[in-house]
Amino acid sequence: MKGKKIVSSLIAVLMLTGLLSACSSNKESDSNTSPDASGTPATETGGVDISKEAKLVYYLWGSEGVANKAILAEINKKLKADLNATIEVKYIDWPDTATKYPLLFASGEEFDMSHASPGAPVSYFTLASQGALVDITDMLDKVAPKLKAEIPESIWQNTKYKGKIFGVPSLYSEFTPAGYAYRSDLLKKYGMDKITTLDEMTKYMDNVVANESFPPLNGKAEDAQNMFRMLVDTTDMWLDAPGISLNELNLVTKSPEDYKTVMHPAFTQEFEDWAVKMREWADKGYWEKDILSSSLGGKDNFRAANSAGYMTHAQDWIGQYGADLKSQPTSDPYFFTFAEANKKIKRKLGVDNSTVISTSSANPERSLMVIEKFMTDESYYNLLQYGIEGKQYVIEDGVKKNPPGFNEKTDGGGFSAWSLRNDKFVIPSDTENPIRNTLFADWDKVAINDPYSGFSFDPANVTTEIASISNVNSQLGIQLMLGKTSKSPKEAVAEYRDQLKKAGVDKVIAEVEKQLTEFVPAK
Repeated sequence: MKGKKIVSSLIAVLMLTGLLSACSSNKESDSNTSPDASGTPATETGGVDISKEAKLVYYLWGSEGVANKAILAEINKKLKADLNATIEVKYIDWPDTATKYPLLFASGEEFDMSHASPGAPVSYFTLASQGALVDITDMLDKVAPKLKAEIPESIWQNTKYKGKIFGVPSLYSEFTPAGYAYRSDLLKKYGMDKITTLDEMTKYMDNVVANESFPPLNGKAEDAQNMFRMLVDTTDMWLDAPGISLNELNLVTKSPEDYKTVMHPAFTQEFEDWAVKMREWADKGYWEKDILSSSLGGKDNFRAANSAGYMTHAQDWIGQYGADLKSQPTSDPYFFTFAEANKKIKRKLGVDNSTVISTSSANPERSLMVIEKFMTDESYYNLLQYGIEGKQYVIEDGVKKNPPGFNEKTDGGGFSAWSLRNDKFVIPSDTENPIRNTLFADWDKVAINDPYSGFSFDPANVTTEIASISNVNSQLGIQLMLGKTSKSPKEAVAEYRDQLKKAGVDKVIAEVEKQLTEFVPAK
């Protein structure tokens, strides 16, 4: 298997990830084939021989919903009739993505499809460069012409590695800037309007500490990365750069225009000032004293009325809005988007959520045909994304809701197949914040593209250094971001800088800049 070539590179990834982990009508299929009177599937479609049944394995992130097997059975009935294929879904649970996702490609396991992204524990572009993914450039015309036509050429361009296409990009409009979801009922209680700056956020949190029995934030150690994200997003035109996992304290560039120059924020005055601020916030009681050992996340505590807000990204806040309101009916959560004031909300490109075919697949053509069904046929789309109509959902006045008598423990189900979403089939949900469309439309007018879209960093030359930096981040980095260092913040920052130097951060930065020399961002 070609994918075995990536083992050495993935060892480095495994060492550095996981430290701070971290989202209609039932129309008949328009397939070119259909079963005959006896129920036997056709043997050819689009010039492809499908006489031999294909049993495909599809890896998804997340856990298996209680109704997933029933939903998948309905999907497989259709696939068997249309393509003489069935799929088995295997799951990589959320806490395991940092370790098991890289192993999926490094182990030599035979499977057919999976999710991929430039921001995954192993980058889409790294997988493409190491021969782990099937080149589908020519295959699209042969077996999935409808899919090829469905996706605009500009989006296909963003998926290319060295001029070739190695994945099918999502057609879902999405923005995922980080931010703080907070209770608007408390905001009004304190005589405030909205939070649009750090000063206003501080004022809100001071009021919570003074007037409520719970803190402004009540999360766990993973919030250290959220605090670092706040620093990056609110500082000038800093943008995330490659080289160190985005699940920890990563490298940045000072601006989209200067993308070939990268730095570690730790060596700036802004970082030192932020560390001082984080100690002040911790001392004020903005989060619990045991945050480093806490096992309950911020969202769970928010819904249990044990906090006044939680850190997340915009799409999660929008999608979880109904659940938040159900738990706290008066809360009507608002969202402070850190990057908005500096006008550096990044537009998510299709490649950010892609479906790929493994070079270990025995049926790459059939796999691509299945992907085409999920993205271009509404009946397939609804089953995969929403479940069985009448059991997992109903549609009332164009809005998707739970059916009467729905019980999550017995009826709940769904697949984290966000890479296969298509805007034209999306049904608004009663659990989403209705602000989504207008908010995204506003952001789309001012959003910027990630300057590193299409860049694949090869860590092979700095494997040891990256692992050492990850160790420094997991020990001292998260303490700095949560105000929990044993030394004063300035002393701790000095120690952090020294440890980063000894770990080889300068060598990593030099390697990133070297690899960026000939790189030109995707347009």
